[in-house]
Amino acid sequence: MEQITLSLPATRNARGHALAGVVGSGDMEVLFSADSGSTLSVDITTSVDNSQARWQALFDRIALTGSLPAGRMQIHDFGATPGVARIRIEQVFEEVSHA
Repeated sequence: MEQITLSLPATRNARGHALAGVVGSGDMEVLFSADSGSTLSVDITTSVDNSQARWQALFDRIALTGSLPAGRMQIHDFGATPGVARIRIEQVFEEVSHA
């Protein structure tokens, strides 16, 4: 298991909490809690070693196509593909944007 921590500049505020996915399903779980800061803090627990560059690239792509909300995100990855990871992350962002 690898622990990865990312700190990214947030470009919008959101409210509330959100959950997407279920880690025990062979998928991944994303939990998000919004706050009023200017940073998105991401803590990732993954079964895939040496994957920090992959996670950084994924968040860089998400930031290019949209905006990152301020808050704290926890990701419990069970080896999900980058496509599934992006879907789960965008699901929690969408949920808090409607809170």
